Amino acid sequence: MGRGSSGLHAAPPVPRSAVRQRFDLLMREVAKFGAVGGAGLLVNLLVFNLVRHVTDLQVVRASVIATVVAIVFNYIGFRYFTYRDRDKSRRTKELGLFLLFSVVGLVIENGVLYAATYWFGWDSPLQSNIFKFLGIGIATLFRFWSYRTWVFRALPAEEAEVAGGESFLEAPPQAAQAAKPRVRQRVG
Repeated sequence: MGRGSSGLHAAPPVPRSAVRQRFDLLMREVAKFGAVGGAGLLVNLLVFNLVRHVTDLQVVRASVIATVVAIVFNYIGFRYFTYRDRDKSRRTKELGLFLLFSVVGLVIENGVLYAATYWFGWDSPLQSNIFKFLGIGIATLFRFWSYRTWVFRALPAEEAEVAGGESFLEAPPQAAQAAKPRVRQRVG
């Protein structure tokens, strides 16, 4: 045996479970969605406050304009950053679904602001920003679910590839035990 070698072999790394791999992928997706969404939030709030203070538009109308600008910004970010590896073959359908779900999100987001402004009379700049932010938060939960489920769909080949890879990585306990290298001790 060579110098410094004990004759023992290191055990091969244990593959991560399929559940852990899916969780890791979901966390990466959430982080990317959050990065684009965070930038979109800033765009939304900046445009909202700019329009509100520069024009004489009512609060909810200023908010709708800001939301539309943020929707355009977010589509570009989601398509080319968050979901760049997803199916790109049906752009027209993707854009149509994106706009449909974005309009639902717009109604959720601005519905919260409308209720706070016109039902409860909370119309100061601070209150408007708080309820605009709250509406964005509620709408974001809906948007995350709808975009990943219906708009930016995974490619079927990738899903099959991932499923095949996961089943390969998860060996039954008997096979995993048989695959462990045996350590031999030399007498002598």
